[in-house]
Amino acid sequence: MPFLLRVELPDVPGSLGRVATAIGEAGGDIEAIEIVEKTQHGTAVDDVLLEMAPGTMPDSIVSACSQLDGVRVMWINRYAAGGNLFLDLEVVEEITAHPEEAHHRLMRLIPVSFRVDWAVRLRRTDGEVSLFDHTEAAPDFVEWADITRPTRLSGPDDNLVLCGVPVGEDLYVMGRHGGPEFLDSELARIGHLVNLATSITAAAAMAAEQSTDD
Repeated sequence: MPFLLRVELPDVPGSLGRVATAIGEAGGDIEAIEIVEKTQHGTAVDDVLLEMAPGTMPDSIVSACSQLDGVRVMWINRYAAGGNLFLDLEVVEEITAHPEEAHHRLMRLIPVSFRVDWAVRLRRTDGEVSLFDHTEAAPDFVEWADITRPTRLSGPDDNLVLCGVPVGEDLYVMGRHGGPEFLDSELARIGHLVNLATSITAAAAMAAEQSTDD
């Protein structure tokens, strides 16, 4: 099974090559890399999808990377979402191709595009909260949060990392077991895609209404 490594490294030429070499020497085979964030402190955060050679342990990869100057392993875990990273552009293409169900399509793509274990869309009507949409691994109950922008949320325990994104009267909530914490760049990306899905759905509804009137 693939592993996903999140690593912070200096944002200078050659840094990623050093990390890739260290991973290879430790028994890891890189399948894909995505830049998650570039900070104001001269560092970058990358997600690295890799396969392990037989007998290789994640600790070996962590140790090899950590020995490099300025490199910090933020998180490593098994990655069951498939053999590739799903880019935001692919999400946009999918929800644009199916405008009437843009939010539903987005919900199904959130786990692979943001490396979360589950996602739900909550709806609050007359004070009652219901699970309007969800991925397969979502829990039966997720607590509502009164927020006005994409926000990190407190989970029921330290092992569950959450974030929420409001959309109209609804609320998206996404969870990761064991981390990593949601970065500011991830919150911005999730918020953008949720808002885009809303705009696409509204445009499709308006077009359908105009077609009916004609």
